[in-house]
Amino acid sequence: MDFTQLPSILTPDLGLLFWMMLAFLVVFGLLAKFGFPAITNMVDERNRYIDDSLRKAHEAEERLANIQQEGESILQEAREKQAQILKEAAESRDAIVEQAQQKARTEGARLLEEARAAIEQEKKAAIADIRQQVATLSVDIAEKVLRQNLRDDKSQMDLIDRMLDGATAN
Repeated sequence: MDFTQLPSILTPDLGLLFWMMLAFLVVFGLLAKFGFPAITNMVDERNRYIDDSLRKAHEAEERLANIQQEGESILQEAREKQAQILKEAAESRDAIVEQAQQKARTEGARLLEEARAAIEQEKKAAIADIRQQVATLSVDIAEKVLRQNLRDDKSQMDLIDRMLDGATAN
């Protein structure tokens, strides 16, 4: 292969190669002195930032787990309180129902006793009324019988004699 025919960019001469090497070393030296430490610092800062973020994320995850655990315990406590309140409400309801039933029984017995007393009083009043009516009726009948039997003086005198005889016999 003949290198003379190739373009000069692909086959640099020795002077160009020297200056290119010198420019490369100067740029490399400046980069090594100023650029690489800055890049290394930025990479280290980024590494610290990522580590710090991971640590904070881990702490946040732990806090979230603690908050969830606290939430579960609070929820469990609320459920227990709810069960206790429902139990107390059921007991109160049962007690109120029992009291109402007892009061209804007492009131029913009182009303029954009052009804019996009223019936007895009405019965006595009815019997007294019937007795009065019977007495009035008896007196009316006796009066009519006596009027019929005592129309004349002789029958009146006979009746008086009989009554006197019966009174003295007793």
